[in-house]
Amino acid sequence: MKALITLFAMLLVSGAVLAQDKAVYHFDSAAQATKGLRNIKNHLEVDPKAQIVAVAHAEGVDFLMEGAKDAGGYPYSLLIEDLATQGVKFEVCEITLRNRKLKKEQFISSVTFVPSGVVEVARLQSPPRTKAAWTCAIRRGPPEAGS
Repeated sequence: MKALITLFAMLLVSGAVLAQDKAVYHFDSAAQATKGLRNIKNHLEVDPKAQIVAVAHAEGVDFLMEGAKDAGGYPYSLLIEDLATQGVKFEVCEITLRNRKLKKEQFISSVTFVPSGVVEVARLQSPPRTKAAWTCAIRRGPPEAGS
């Protein structure tokens, strides 16, 4: 019996070690880009096997556009490309494209497009179909007037 309990405990520990974090980072303002990308980079430093999706909509898509730079003039695309090679997925809301009259060709090659950014965040947070759940790191921009 003691051997069975020890085996069960070892299986639990090994399962915990094999489990991957799943996180969705939500960008709805371009002002969040620098801090949000740094958070993703730090996340991967601690857990390089984490599955991370960055979902952008509204003004949050701006840092994913060709030629976008941070306040210091550094191109966002360099960090995004590096994160993408580590498995991070960057998704852009097609409703935002339609509402802002943007074209897919204006975005860096690392992004994919989803019908709705908000729906994608909700889908990723919905009760999991697998054992590992997604958690959300919402990066909100500054409050708008009247909110």
